[in-house]
Amino acid sequence: MLSNCTNNLLNLKGVKVKKIKNCNQAIKDLPIQFKNVNIILRKRRYVCSCGKKFYEHYEFLPKYHRLTNRLAFYIITELKKTKSMKEISSTTNVSTSTVMRLFNYVNYGMPKLPTVLSIDEFKGNTNAGKYQCILVDGEKKKVIDILPDRCQSHLISYFTKYTRQERKNVKFFVCDMWQPYTELAKALLPNATIVIDKYHFIRQVTWAIENVRKRLQKQMSADLRRYYKRSRKLILTRHYKLSDDNKKALEIMLLYNDDLRLAYHLKEWFYEICQSNDYDKQIKEFNSWIKDASSCGIKEFEQCAKTYINWHYEILNAFKYGYTNGPTEGFNNKIKVLKRISYGLRNFSRFRNRILHCFN
Repeated sequence: MLSNCTNNLLNLKGVKVKKIKNCNQAIKDLPIQFKNVNIILRKRRYVCSCGKKFYEHYEFLPKYHRLTNRLAFYIITELKKTKSMKEISSTTNVSTSTVMRLFNYVNYGMPKLPTVLSIDEFKGNTNAGKYQCILVDGEKKKVIDILPDRCQSHLISYFTKYTRQERKNVKFFVCDMWQPYTELAKALLPNATIVIDKYHFIRQVTWAIENVRKRLQKQMSADLRRYYKRSRKLILTRHYKLSDDNKKALEIMLLYNDDLRLAYHLKEWFYEICQSNDYDKQIKEFNSWIKDASSCGIKEFEQCAKTYINWHYEILNAFKYGYTNGPTEGFNNKIKVLKRISYGLRNFSRFRNRILHCFN
């Protein structure tokens, strides 16, 4: 027969219980100074007068578990870091499957749409598809969700889960120059101003001058071709950043061909437009640049100007409002690190939750 003290402890008033046997159990706990810790717990088993048997309850140990609450919380906290599950399992003295099973309890639901919504894709290689989409709050600089696919049907399916009023809260939509993204914003985000990421339209000019250089190199002798290839950074670097010696070397390179000199001038002019803080001046200069590039006679820059005409409104929004996909690209780089240390994550649901758990 148990004492009254034990009855009060178990909060079993009016019930007669008696102790029948003890059971020793090894419980894993937090490591101390890189040493594994096991608690040998003598679990008391009881039998009720009704015949039902049960073990004593412990606040630090969930039912049927062999590791303490604080160890489980520690593992979940460690999963916020860019560490593989195998690394965490080895430092906490549990199996990888245990770490994975604990993380399955972590789940992130659908977030609230932000005022500034940035979208981009990255190579995920999960069971959901080759490319996944990342949604980022452009103001708070945080990942809000990961989508299984970048195709338009998946995007429409996702955003239509929100009410029209919720979608109206998005005031700016930042993306690259991929038409399905802008079509999505126009159809489902009625109040959103579309902004093209600065990096994606600036690199059009970079690609144009690079293609001019490559085209001209094919007409050069082998030695001269190698020199122009090795000295490509002189052409791509802003003129004011070059040293005096490099400026002289650049002048000699530009003497080779009229197209290369004009291409370099157009490149420098466009970069100056992008760095200006005067929006009215940017509009005027950007339109002038497009006009000159369209009739310059250099096919690479004529094609670039045509692209800018097609995205004219969205590029001007980038100048006006200054939003970029910089934070999104930063998160994409961190995701690459997470994929590398984990040797890939095939389960999309776990992959999504791990990203949201790590980067928020």
